Amino acid sequence: MREVVDEVGKDGVRFMMLYRKNDAPLDFDLAKVVEQSKDNPVFYVQYAHARSASIFRQAKLTYGAEAFGQEELAGADLSLLADEAEQAIMKLVAQYPRLIESAAANREPHRIAFYLYELASSLHALWNKGKEDAALRFVNDKDRESTRARLALVGSLMTVLGSGLKVLGVSAPEEMR
Repeated sequence: MREVVDEVGKDGVRFMMLYRKNDAPLDFDLAKVVEQSKDNPVFYVQYAHARSASIFRQAKLTYGAEAFGQEELAGADLSLLADEAEQAIMKLVAQYPRLIESAAANREPHRIAFYLYELASSLHALWNKGKEDAALRFVNDKDRESTRARLALVGSLMTVLGSGLKVLGVSAPEEMR
């Protein structure tokens, strides 16, 4: 096991051990765990957290270092988030407290890992929609209010990703290279 941890890191091993049901056989694909793609669940979730941090860095570059603090984001008009993908993320984020409670009560930590992967997938899908439709970009230099609403969404998603990774004992990087 030490050799595997040395090869892929403790985050990869820990997440992959928890990314299966307790009664399911362990199928540890070493090549998949070192791959930097959506096929590697730990990379995909950690990358979503790092991408979220990157969105905030971009907002600071666009609007200034003091823009979009916690207080300002708390007052964001979330009704501006009208796209189905944005609303789906809001609903998914709202499920987190009940999911943690249920996973703990049933002793099923894999639920948290599956949920984090689904949340990461939602963020990456919305990111891709923003590449196709400028109106859906997280940071819009022509629309501060929609940027504020999207940053509130990304901030809540980032908090949940960070919390879920911490519960699993996996790091939540702010940057990945």
